[in-house]
Amino acid sequence: MAAPSAHSEFDYVIVGAGMAGSVLANRLTADGRSTVCVLEAGPPDYHPFIHIPGGFIKMLMNPKYTWQFQTEPSEGTAGRRLGTVQGRTLGGSSSINGFNYNRGLPLDFDTWAQKGNRGWGYADVLPYFKRSERRIGAADSQYRGSEGLLPISDGAWHHPLCDAFIEGASRMGIPRNPDYNGESQAGVGYYQTWIKNGLRVSTARAFLRPAMKRANLEVRTRAQATAILFQGKSAVGVSYKRDADSEATTVRARREVILCAGTANTTKLLQISGVGPTDLLGSIGVPMVHELPGVGKNLQDHYSVRLVARVKGIETINTMAHGIPLLRQIAKWALGRPSMLATSPSVAYGFWKSRDELEYPDLQLLVTPGSYVGSVPGLLDTFGGMTVGFYQQRPISTGYVHARSADPFDFPVIQPNYLAAESDRRVVVDGIKLMRRLMRMPELQPYIEREEAPGDMVQSDDELLDFARKNGSTAYHLVSTCRMGLRTDPTAVVDDELRVHGMKRLRIVDASIMPNMPSANTGASTLMIAEKGADLIMGRPPLPAAVLGEKAA
Repeated sequence: MAAPSAHSEFDYVIVGAGMAGSVLANRLTADGRSTVCVLEAGPPDYHPFIHIPGGFIKMLMNPKYTWQFQTEPSEGTAGRRLGTVQGRTLGGSSSINGFNYNRGLPLDFDTWAQKGNRGWGYADVLPYFKRSERRIGAADSQYRGSEGLLPISDGAWHHPLCDAFIEGASRMGIPRNPDYNGESQAGVGYYQTWIKNGLRVSTARAFLRPAMKRANLEVRTRAQATAILFQGKSAVGVSYKRDADSEATTVRARREVILCAGTANTTKLLQISGVGPTDLLGSIGVPMVHELPGVGKNLQDHYSVRLVARVKGIETINTMAHGIPLLRQIAKWALGRPSMLATSPSVAYGFWKSRDELEYPDLQLLVTPGSYVGSVPGLLDTFGGMTVGFYQQRPISTGYVHARSADPFDFPVIQPNYLAAESDRRVVVDGIKLMRRLMRMPELQPYIEREEAPGDMVQSDDELLDFARKNGSTAYHLVSTCRMGLRTDPTAVVDDELRVHGMKRLRIVDASIMPNMPSANTGASTLMIAEKGADLIMGRPPLPAAVLGEKAA
């Protein structure tokens, strides 16, 4: 992109051009009255594999476009570090992730409101979910939006293994659900994605690129924020560098500094700028600007466990990703036909209960007609494989994010403490048992040669838990380290207008403010937070709350 202009002062300075930052940049500049500067640490989103959905495998491990973060070892991961990659380009994680659009349950947001966050109940936030999206396909207008900037389509590429899984799940009593983002989440089917005409539609494409045509928006890439600048308790600007050895540049904010850098980076930036727990700031040698104990605490993530079956008599992604089969898929994609190049890494979905007595689903199922070495997306197995995975939707375990040092180029310490809570360990064992029952349904038996992982020799609850600890992985859903809550809550960082407690002219608008984990991939909720955040920042009245009947699960 072009070099930064000579302007050094704007109404708003946004740190991060990811999912939330792209939405905010669009909404805050729409009326032409406010000037906005967006600082993005990564490069522009020009790489073709960003836009070809199947290219996510290549992009996920590309350090130029991703933050190659790792978690700390823990008992829940059998002492392993897990890669927890986050997007580092325009569009952020929406440019490198798995595309699945999933809002979660109404009770998630009603719980946020019950914690004292006014205006964040399900009826309040549903209009903001709808404002973002342009639903392509059949939908209930009571729940779905049709005029937003982000197209949401049904997965067009179907596979016989996924069809058989859906049939088997239906036989077991898990209903087919034509729209898990509608009245009820429970059921099985094919995922909805932000893919249109075979291409990924990131938030950069949907929101940021149109806004960049406006004279009142400036986007600076390769601009890593190194400090928030304060006068007393007021944020007045941000300093940034192109790399560790370059000179710092300062950009000033007349109205507000808005942090949209994602859960790990927003937290680290606050801490190295002097906002956070006293003991942590002292340990890394950062002068205290404002003591705020909750910064970095309450980290949550979804812990994903995948079972793999070796299959027979059918092509899978493993065998279709090479040679002539791959050329066929490329040709289909180029002709606009359904192709594995234009699908999510998790193709079919399920939302169901780990135990029959539960009222709501507590598991999200992830079904792929392919498998990966070590169950981590990236390198495909050499045999024909199928993956049936899951994660607990509402984990109890919490951890933390800490700045490793005062150096802004050091990666933060990320410790989710997976499976620390006994209830989480129980759910993961029950989840593996459910996946096994689903894989053994008659509809899949013509294709299943054997269970590859964990394998038939793993049977007891202790063995299943040990398998989960040794083979589970992150779902890349880091949230809640700057959680929203009342000023009297010592763990809260922002109020219900997303203003940092005890500070002026400083807000946070990203997944870090979620009071707790939603029952979903976190992208859709992050978009909603940005849509609502834009109205809060501009002082607009909130959208009218939705009027709904009794809501199902």
